[in-house]
Amino acid sequence: MKVVAVLLALVGAAAAFSTSAQQGRASTAIAAKPFADALGAQAPLGLWDPLGLIADGNTVKFDALREREIKHGRVAMLAVVGYLTTAAGIRFPGAEDIPDGLKAFPALLETKDGMNVLMQMVAFFVVAEIVNRDASWLDNKAEFVGDYRNGALDFGWDSLDEATKLKKRAIELNNGRAAQMGIFGLVVHEIIGTSVLPGGYLPGQ
Repeated sequence: MKVVAVLLALVGAAAAFSTSAQQGRASTAIAAKPFADALGAQAPLGLWDPLGLIADGNTVKFDALREREIKHGRVAMLAVVGYLTTAAGIRFPGAEDIPDGLKAFPALLETKDGMNVLMQMVAFFVVAEIVNRDASWLDNKAEFVGDYRNGALDFGWDSLDEATKLKKRAIELNNGRAAQMGIFGLVVHEIIGTSVLPGGYLPGQ
């Protein structure tokens, strides 16, 4: 029995050293990739670019993709909040009879008031798209990709040190990534009829 235990210990030690060596080689390979140290390239995946979209190191392409990632993340965060808010039964005055989930859209199309709500949503989307961009015509330079303050909004951002700013940007990026997966999961579960909400509640039913 002792011999077996010793052999297992040796095998485990060898595997550990082998894994460490492999991890060391992997870390070196990852560090050699373009943008491996960019914001968002963090454990456990590090720089995740399975399609090689930024393998050429093109900064303009990377910034464009990062801007889209941030925008989709921000929209997804709003979508998750809106989805869960209506699922909790919260409505604007006059919209108490509008169902939650995906059934809200056909319900809004059935009445004139509902159509007005949809028009307001479209107007909001248009204004948000116009406002949320770097205003190149102003004498103002964006601090980073996704910085749409344009010298008008601050909320104490400029008083933060660089480490805190980087941390908060990473938090927003990760929350946006999680929200994109979150709203996708909520919609898919509603479609297949399986609740993931407390109490087994299923929106749109």
